[in-house]
Order: sequence, then structure tokens, then C-alpha cells
Amino acid sequence: MKESDREIVEGTIYQGVNESVAYSITTTVVGSSPTSVSFKIYSVDTQGIETDVTATLAAGSATVSGDIITLPKLSGVSNRGSYRIAVKFTSGGNVYEHYARLIGAL
Repeated sequence: MKESDREIVEGTIYQGVNESVAYSITTTVVGSSPTSVSFKIYSVDTQGIETDVTATLAAGSATVSGDIITLPKLSGVSNRGSYRIAVKFTSGGNVYEHYARLIGAL
């Protein structure tokens, strides 16, 4: 699997610094009825170094309904901040981790 196959098809997400948004992903492409769902949010600096900021930007756990994983609301992003949201889940005995890129905007 290529690295780009793991990125959500919507591409980069832009979120305003004053917004609070619960993002969802659909797992149907790789499997149905996801279990053991977890997520991490990483701040990515200009050199590509990632720092876990999950506790700062999101409170709560992901939920599952059918093939849709919904993350808790994400808020508090920085203007021009670069983030990677990684969502890990199990389906059909396989473990997957997909991700989205997010940019903070005014």
C-alpha cells in the first residue's frame, strides 16, 4: 500500500481558529464495522517533526455508527498550524491507520 492510499480522499482540511468541528471518516473502502478505534492529533513543524497534541485539541473518544467513525470536536488550532490526524481501527481482523492533514486558518 502506498503512503497516499492511507490519506483520506478529501485531501487537506482547513479549519478556522475559532471553529470546533467533529470530523468523520467512512471505513467502507477497507472494511466494515470498525472496532478498537483510537485517534491521535499531531502538530507538524516545518521540519516534519510531529508532537502529540491530542489532549490539547480534542476531548473525548471517537464513536462508531456502522462504517462511520466520528471524532470528538477538534478546537484550538493555531493560525497556519499544520496537523496530522491519525485514526486507527480494526476491521475483519486487520488493523488500519488512516490520516488527514489539517491546516489552521483565520
